[in-house]
Amino acid sequence: MVKKVLITVGALLTLFPAMAFAEAPSNAMLNTGLNSLWVMIAAVLVILMQGGFILLESGSTRMKNAGHVAGKTIFTFGLGSLIYWAIGYGFAFGGSGNLFIGLGDFFYNPGIVYGENDGLSPAIFFVFQLAFATISLSIAWGGFAERAKLSSYLIFTLIYVGLIYPIVAHWIWGGGWLAEDGAQDFAGSTVVHLSGAMAALAATILLKPRIGKFNKDGSANQILGHNQVFTALSVLLLWVGWFGFNAGSTIAVGDGLFGFVAFNTQLGAGAGAVAAMLISWIVLGKSDITAMLNGALAGLVAITASCAFVNPWAAVVIGLVAGVLVFFSQRFFEKKKIDDPIFALSVHGAAGVWGTLANGLFATPELVETVGVGRPGLFYGGGWGQLWVQFESVVVCGAFVFIVSFIVLSIVKMVTGFRVSEEQEIIGLDLSEHGAYGYPEQMKKGQQDLNA
Repeated sequence: MVKKVLITVGALLTLFPAMAFAEAPSNAMLNTGLNSLWVMIAAVLVILMQGGFILLESGSTRMKNAGHVAGKTIFTFGLGSLIYWAIGYGFAFGGSGNLFIGLGDFFYNPGIVYGENDGLSPAIFFVFQLAFATISLSIAWGGFAERAKLSSYLIFTLIYVGLIYPIVAHWIWGGGWLAEDGAQDFAGSTVVHLSGAMAALAATILLKPRIGKFNKDGSANQILGHNQVFTALSVLLLWVGWFGFNAGSTIAVGDGLFGFVAFNTQLGAGAGAVAAMLISWIVLGKSDITAMLNGALAGLVAITASCAFVNPWAAVVIGLVAGVLVFFSQRFFEKKKIDDPIFALSVHGAAGVWGTLANGLFATPELVETVGVGRPGLFYGGGWGQLWVQFESVVVCGAFVFIVSFIVLSIVKMVTGFRVSEEQEIIGLDLSEHGAYGYPEQMKKGQQDLNA
């Protein structure tokens, strides 16, 4: 503790020499400052994950939609920030609510400074939670890919960030009824990932498959993304950002738990990548790069709920199962004629369910006591109680997000239209929605070749 204080004071005096003549900060103030600095860094890492989603979605889809993917992600991140500030944060964490919804703190004003006993800057806590809300929104866009009108992104952003996501966040993180039951979802396998996947499922059902995805006999055609290097780079960016996502959710640095969480996160991701690559090799006869990339993401999604509750060996098991699960889940959805271009339902949905349930099996008594949420898992003498709570949270939150999203998007479909016309889809959303190509030189060359 003394060493930490000396290092912190030394760094502050180097940056701000005037502090040498001021009264020395208290231990509580130093603790609040260190926590705030760490969580701000974590928030920036999570926000940079939006860059990963831009590359993931654009690389996994066709060139004619690349500019649209990039532009609408930035637009919805900006719009989502305003909506979360105005009402979303209040519904999630407002202090005057009840077990079902938060109330208060609308148009949130955290103040300029914070007190030494706050533990964390309220403004930084808001930015961190905003980053999570908008990541969940970006997951939902997987079900919209290559065929939704830009106006539908605008409308759904308002409802999802303003109401749907905050309600689920309140239930589990904001002192709601699932928190009272002891639901364990440390960084959001359910709150962030399953919620986004269920919204994506509602969208892709209403939009129906892309032109040319399925034949009349029900067989599926591959619609390959235009840049696998983009998708690989996106996974790396998301992987790095996940350390902010999971380790940042400790909201503190004092006890070093954030390091243990990061350790488990890395093991889960690595196991997911390896398992997906191997299972694809066994089943297909050749190792599939896309399956391996999705396996890494599935491992990350699965370990998100349990990263602070399980031992390292369990993190590996959770990642291995997620890697196998995502491979077969992709094939299942395709057989059901559900067109999921970004594999959001498998990576964030199936793996999110598994990761949440895994706590009910592997949560250890020591770590449960450290985190202070719920009970130990089945394999550690906790009985079936925690597994039931985990199952309950998956079913209730998943059903809520799917039903409300389906209703909202059905209204959008009836009133303003949800899907672009067949001609617009064939031309591509870059040109039909924005009047310009994301790759103008390549598109002009293609047009010249057609006219030759």
